[in-house]
Amino acid sequence: MTGEVNMGKITAESLWTLEHYARIRNQFRAEVMAHKNIRRIALGEHVSLLFEDEKTIRYQIQEMLRIEKTFEAEGIQDELDAYNPLVPDGRNFKATMMIEYPNPEIRKVELRKLKGVEARVWVQVEGREKVWAIADEDLERENDEKTSSVHFMRFELDEDMAAALKYGVGLAMGIDHPALRVTLDPVPPESRASLVADLA
Repeated sequence: MTGEVNMGKITAESLWTLEHYARIRNQFRAEVMAHKNIRRIALGEHVSLLFEDEKTIRYQIQEMLRIEKTFEAEGIQDELDAYNPLVPDGRNFKATMMIEYPNPEIRKVELRKLKGVEARVWVQVEGREKVWAIADEDLERENDEKTSSVHFMRFELDEDMAAALKYGVGLAMGIDHPALRVTLDPVPPESRASLVADLA
């Protein structure tokens, strides 16, 4: 329904009007949820990475415009400026990291233990060095006591890594932090294929 995924940034011209979005929202939402399921990767029981792309971010922008009933050019541009940096640019993966503990007391304790975890997340193309996350470039999400339960991160790949992934080599990812060590090797084929589509 939504056509080809666009590698570039989302523009005001490419967005749907509020009226049109209201008509197609249920169908588009179902499509995006299925897409997100493929791109959400669990690292242990309490941490997951949702790898963002043009489609997931387009959905986020359309939802924000709908909720805020924004139709003026300036307001639309503000949303585009806020969310476009989360769209991969062809040589990286971009992800939202979520640390989830249902119990608030346990969450508080665990987030204290996991301070700094956002810089200890990695992806690894088979036969290459680990690529460590560059986290929270927009704003600091950690304080002196604990880390945040949500972080934004990117993983910068070189030409060789991108070419190797397109050729078909394996992809692994994980966390290497004193309080949490997790390795997922390999990333499931469907998720891997969706991520490789982010590479120009």
